Amino acid sequence: MKFLADMGISLKTVSFLRDLGHLAVHLHQEGLGRLKDFEILEKARREESIVLTHDLDFGDLLAASGAQLPTVIIFRLRNMRPERVNLYLESIITHHAEVLDHGAVATVAEGGVRIRRLPLPAAE
Repeated sequence: MKFLADMGISLKTVSFLRDLGHLAVHLHQEGLGRLKDFEILEKARREESIVLTHDLDFGDLLAASGAQLPTVIIFRLRNMRPERVNLYLESIITHHAEVLDHGAVATVAEGGVRIRRLPLPAAE
């Protein structure tokens, strides 16, 4: 799998994904820290990457666009330490790889993971 990490995601998470054998890059590593959300989505779509973020705006942008890709994983954890994020991320990859490949928004919160297939209804 390929991943694109937004600015709020730790570089340690990118390293963790690489150690698991995935292709992963952080916006900071590419000098793209100021990229707008819609530009991040377009970059991820072009590069067939999954976006990792803590920004809820990505779900709204996907709903408004009606797009089927890219997949976005939104972390809404109180504890955003890389070890915690990585634990959830590894579980999502292991249990939901097929859904992620075909377009989804996964929201990760303390209560668990909610996965919605794309396209999202515009009313959400």
